[in-house]
Amino acid sequence: MHSSNQVAQQIAEKLLTIKAIQLNVQTPFTWASGLRAPIYCDNRKALAYPKARTFIKEALVTLVKKKFSKVEGIAGVATAGIPQGALVAESLQLPFLYVRNKAKTHGLENSIEGQLQKKQKLVVLEDLISTGESALNACKALQIAKAQILGVVAIFSYGFKAAQKNFQKTNIPLFCLSNYDSLIKAAQQKGYIDDATLQLLATWRKDPENWKK
Repeated sequence: MHSSNQVAQQIAEKLLTIKAIQLNVQTPFTWASGLRAPIYCDNRKALAYPKARTFIKEALVTLVKKKFSKVEGIAGVATAGIPQGALVAESLQLPFLYVRNKAKTHGLENSIEGQLQKKQKLVVLEDLISTGESALNACKALQIAKAQILGVVAIFSYGFKAAQKNFQKTNIPLFCLSNYDSLIKAAQQKGYIDDATLQLLATWRKDPENWKK
């Protein structure tokens, strides 16, 4: 069995190799939130690479088994949490459902898609944690629908203090396969970044909201 640090490092390396994670301090990326950042993570790219996809799926399955032995279903956070969530649910032979970021405006007007049982013990699967708001909003919708949330698992976390605070407020456990620190270590070892870039990334990490303003 690999240690969690080994897995974090391996996943960071795989995401860098397939360019699911990209670093660019000269031409920063603009996130959906409007935040300017020298890093962009799109874990959906891993779906196009069978070896990376399988490695991530198996690591998620191992994590869910280890931390949540009483799980009765997997809930994906739309949209990026849906494919990996379905793969994990299939491996565990568990029910799968997913949560929209807002209810449909037609048909049954569902925000939760799939069959949810009352008091069903769920693990929520997200691809990426920045502030954690999308995952926690999904948890809230499921709790309103009378589900029990055992915790959230994700592929990658930026490690922002805001996410830590948000999850602490709700008492919902969060476990991530890989993280920013593992990414930086992998990027250094693979020669993706030099010392100057490392310093710029550290500056961004300290104050992401005001970086490059």
